[in-house]
Amino acid sequence: MENTDRYAPSDIAALLRGIDRYNPENLKVLEPYVNQQVEENSYDIAANLAILKLYQFNPTYFVMDVVSKILMKTLMSLPSPDFTLCKCLIDQQYQDLYEIGRVIFLHQLLETCNFSVFWKEIEATPNLISPITGFQSAIRDYICHIVSFSFQTVPTQSLLRILGEISNEDFEQLIADKGWKRTKEDGDILFIANQEQKVKSRNIVEKVTFEKLKVVMQSSMLVTK
Repeated sequence: MENTDRYAPSDIAALLRGIDRYNPENLKVLEPYVNQQVEENSYDIAANLAILKLYQFNPTYFVMDVVSKILMKTLMSLPSPDFTLCKCLIDQQYQDLYEIGRVIFLHQLLETCNFSVFWKEIEATPNLISPITGFQSAIRDYICHIVSFSFQTVPTQSLLRILGEISNEDFEQLIADKGWKRTKEDGDILFIANQEQKVKSRNIVEKVTFEKLKVVMQSSMLVTK
């Protein structure tokens, strides 16, 4: 980070309030703040959206490395819609650039659950993730989120394949953190969750007062006359 100052999220929030929110001079603070997020594994979507909006208003200020890092941070926030929010603020001419187009492709792989292909593509472009603290762990959390909502049991080897190159120690820690357990019948099968127990019943109560009903009845009577 060229600027060695550390920015407090509260100070950034104050900077983005009021009419100065889209002052190009703010980029002197906001751009280093992106690097801070990358290094410290923090995340501020409001600040990042403000940067992209400033680039939209002032194309000459556009910095591809900053945009690429913002998009990579949004991948770490999946399944939130942050990636789509940010992408909508990037002009097509910039989306066609290799580095940004690469991140868009990675997002497509994650959204379509092509996890094995995703890890292979990451290996082909290590420069994208090498500066970003916590990237692989965040993506594995997202994959586990998808697995937990999709399967009741899953073979250990299948899970290992979609989690990328993860050590046995880290894998055991991950499944322990998720509360997943090996089945008694087959130690190579992980019990994820009973999907039926996840279905929550809801009581729908319609609150229609007599006064509201009277208005509807009066209106219908006027129509039929």
